[in-house]
Amino acid sequence: MVILTFNCGSSSAKYQVYDWAEKRVLAVGLVERIGESSSNIEHSASGKEEKEYSFSCPSHVEAIQEIMKLLTDKEVGCIHSLDEVKATGHRVVHGGETFTKSTVITREVLQKFKDLEHLAPLHNPANILGILAANEVLPNIPHVAVLDTAWHQTMPDHTYLYALPYEWYTKHGVRRYGFHGSSYVYTAKRAAVLLGKDPKSTNLVIAHIGNGASMCAVKDGACYDTSMGFTPLEGLVMGTRSGDMDPAIIAYMMKETGMSIQDIDTTLNKKSGLKGLTGYTDRRDIRDRAPEDANCATAIKVEGHRLKKYIGAYMAAVGKIDAIVLTAGVGEMAGHIRKEALSNLEHLGIELDLEKNDIVTFKSAETCISKDSSPVKIFIIPTDEELVMTEDTAALVDGTYDVHTNFTYSFQSPDYVNYARAQKLEEDLKKDPRRNTVLAIPPKK
Repeated sequence: MVILTFNCGSSSAKYQVYDWAEKRVLAVGLVERIGESSSNIEHSASGKEEKEYSFSCPSHVEAIQEIMKLLTDKEVGCIHSLDEVKATGHRVVHGGETFTKSTVITREVLQKFKDLEHLAPLHNPANILGILAANEVLPNIPHVAVLDTAWHQTMPDHTYLYALPYEWYTKHGVRRYGFHGSSYVYTAKRAAVLLGKDPKSTNLVIAHIGNGASMCAVKDGACYDTSMGFTPLEGLVMGTRSGDMDPAIIAYMMKETGMSIQDIDTTLNKKSGLKGLTGYTDRRDIRDRAPEDANCATAIKVEGHRLKKYIGAYMAAVGKIDAIVLTAGVGEMAGHIRKEALSNLEHLGIELDLEKNDIVTFKSAETCISKDSSPVKIFIIPTDEELVMTEDTAALVDGTYDVHTNFTYSFQSPDYVNYARAQKLEEDLKKDPRRNTVLAIPPKK
């Protein structure tokens, strides 16, 4: 069974093709600048030459039509016919309180996503466009929604409620929802494997750090609390988002400057965070400029401090934890951010090995950067949100799917291998044999 997954943004469509029987990725790609005068597509199929070019793409329909052409292309494609695609999975950012797990998309389900657009105006409309476009091109197969918010539906009310008028929650849905759910599903389950524990008895603090960043407190294998809230704006310092701040600043700046509420919203989401502090969003640029640029040097400390505060807070809330897990582009690759966030935490049982931390500048394997003596392990686990989407889709088609606390993924096996990463690891170990010393290996039973 071939499964196609889509992650659609307002002007982009990321895709992956997966052979479920062979358990391997057949192709991946990305369409960018949808709706602009010229769009760009990058496509890579296993064993084939990569393809990149520009084309006219007024909407997601044309984007997905172009993707289908590439998938069946004799030179760069990965399947002979679209008939081989048996199901499609779609990332949907916001499912509100309605969806606690992935679901087959029906007219009623799609309408519920539209009803929730006001909770995620930057994300859900784009997700819905992708679903409608894919349905137009592939109308005769099941389409599945995999929701970012579903993982977080195990939070108790005392962690998801804000101290605001209660009717704001009952009438307007104002509460903590959380995001990056598929990433947390994958990393939480993999951390349990690396610890040799049942997921349901595993306590973790996970940091998904990319341009958007969040943290999750995992208690007994399920989400207990998370840093993103009603929207993805709350919590950590991000590339362009402010994260936590005093809400009184909003009224103050409106009075001081005459900014509109839209101006404030744009500033907090697109002009704040690291960009607001330094003018840059890429942590590598900030790291490289830090020796001469005081703002860049300070920004690294600001981001690390916020991460460190959340680690301490979540450890206090959850109790004894088994591991800290870092994932996503920055968590996987930025040793200077990891060092800032995890140094001097020995009093909490977290002992960072600085040498190991410096070695991990690759993401083809799961690694451990804590000292052997550390009571709390520090794992770096490259995330695989697409695999979660694929497995949920396959299980829904087969009728074997259930909420993650009752469902077993293939990657929960100690014998699970990501073959593409394993191949890349061989190359990475040749480049630096020291990398072999930081590999995280599941304990033998």
